[in-house]
Amino acid sequence: MKIYDRSGFPNPIRIRVVVAQKGLESEIEWIPVDLIGAEHKHPAFLAKNPSGVVPVLELEDGTCISESTAITEYLDNLDGNPVLTGRTPLEMATIHMMQHRAEAYVIDPVGNYFHYGTPGWGDVLPAYKAPEWKGRTEWAGREAAKAQEGLRYFNKVLRTRPYVAGDNFTMPDITLFAGIYFAEATQLMVRGLRALDEWHRRVSELPAVKHRTGQELLPEDLARIK
Repeated sequence: MKIYDRSGFPNPIRIRVVVAQKGLESEIEWIPVDLIGAEHKHPAFLAKNPSGVVPVLELEDGTCISESTAITEYLDNLDGNPVLTGRTPLEMATIHMMQHRAEAYVIDPVGNYFHYGTPGWGDVLPAYKAPEWKGRTEWAGREAAKAQEGLRYFNKVLRTRPYVAGDNFTMPDITLFAGIYFAEATQLMVRGLRALDEWHRRVSELPAVKHRTGQELLPEDLARIK
């Protein structure tokens, strides 16, 4: 199997944790995609994923699966032991509910702020994003506030349970972890959220999270972002 991604970006981080959690490292060939250079917006990549985003999982028969949730579902169920996406109807429903919230409340608005509220997208990618418009800065600010409110929401959730969807580490924990990574990189992290901070400390020490490959932004990406 091949996975097209880029080191250090939030959605690729999600799948790298999944791969580590499922013990699939030896079965994956990692194909780097130049996100800041907009390689994912070119025809060769769009043939694999018309949405023009990473990561993308390519199977041996050429089938391509995009969207982090779908890739997680596939990899988690390969061995018939879905530890990340749920086994019972209630587990699956709860995990997918919280997964959607982790995306909608944190990782997506952080990404929007990054693209439209900071110069962090380099010199090439803006041509593939929305152009300047009146009120763009204000909108980006609202997305930043939305992300910070999302962090406060998960702080409340984690006061009542050890992990986002209950007693076990599952898919929404991975998504929230990646969202926090990006929130810290964009200086949106809210300090003093004790339950969230404690959860983050524990999750950071889990083997699949601690020892995942490609956990940092590459030097060439950092140089262009800055």
